[in-house]
Amino acid sequence: MKTIWGILSVLFIWALVFPFAGFAAFLLYISNKGFFVPLVIAAYISFGAMLVMARFELFNYKKHFWIGVTALIAVSLLFTIPAVYDKTRPVITDGQVELAVYQPFEKRTKAVFLDEPANLHIEEDLPIIDGATALYPIYASFAQAVYPEKEYQPYDSEVMSNRTEAAYTNLINGKVDIIFVLGPSTTQLNQAESAGKELKLTPIGKEAFVFFVNSKNSVESLTENEIKGIYSGKITNWKDVGGKDNEIRAFQRPENSGSQTALRNFMGLTPIMKPPTEDVMSLMGTVIGEVSDYKNHKNAIGYTFRYYSTQMVKNNRIRLLSVNGVEPNTDTIRSGEYPITNEFYAVTAGSDNPHVDAFIAWILSDEGQEIVEKTGYVPVGK
Repeated sequence: MKTIWGILSVLFIWALVFPFAGFAAFLLYISNKGFFVPLVIAAYISFGAMLVMARFELFNYKKHFWIGVTALIAVSLLFTIPAVYDKTRPVITDGQVELAVYQPFEKRTKAVFLDEPANLHIEEDLPIIDGATALYPIYASFAQAVYPEKEYQPYDSEVMSNRTEAAYTNLINGKVDIIFVLGPSTTQLNQAESAGKELKLTPIGKEAFVFFVNSKNSVESLTENEIKGIYSGKITNWKDVGGKDNEIRAFQRPENSGSQTALRNFMGLTPIMKPPTEDVMSLMGTVIGEVSDYKNHKNAIGYTFRYYSTQMVKNNRIRLLSVNGVEPNTDTIRSGEYPITNEFYAVTAGSDNPHVDAFIAWILSDEGQEIVEKTGYVPVGK
């Protein structure tokens, strides 16, 4: 009878602790840290074993107990450590820049200034502008030159940045007058057509679409065909392009982002392989697969735009690749020597704002193009 009561008391205490262990595991899971759950399970089982040892005074087996606990934790770490390593890799995403440092009229803004006052000034009925993160430094500088001085919050004002996909949606829905972005994806063109809107694209500058790797990767240059081979899944190991014997991990961006549209344009008719994904808890409580952000593993490759990677992010742990032996810089973009160059645009969709046309004309003037160049991009037509 004593043994039965001992077993029941152990089970009772173990059961009392179960909700806490379960809640901890659930919190880890919904916060996308599920790789720690095996450790929670190991700790819970170890706690139960401690109860048994203490309740039945099995101290003669203490050594065996600790061996068992150590083995259990070691097994759980086999699941946990690789995931922790993956999660702690430096990440590069399109939204990691603090846009406030480029905010117009702020005391220490990085937005560039003209040497002389602009020839155009808009005092009222300001065109509402939106656009890509990487282009915010340019159009924030446009506003600083032409708009009246006041506070323009980067995410909710007449001068804001909601990234490419949201900017196109805002333009098509009539919430903004001009967006500064790369060309639209097929989805965005169809979205505009369904809304009865015609997108007008005015080129205002040029930029290099670049590929980057971990700075310790020995590969420094790829050909266009090699890049297409990697992103189509035909080339899967760095040794096939002059590097070490490591499997290539080719990261992508979400559909309809500016950089993903640029990749699709570059790939042309070559199909793009399925991107790496990770399980993420949605707001509805379901598990969904989202495109992984670039994690700077030694075997990784990703892509973005030159100015964004060299000026806005400045990550010394990555290195931009030359393409066909040509480095991406302002000189090679200007000359056309760098082979993957994209125009970026001021895009409208039939705004009735009275200043839109004059504003875009000014952007194409010497003053507007001076801002493009001072920011670090290549002016259109040069």
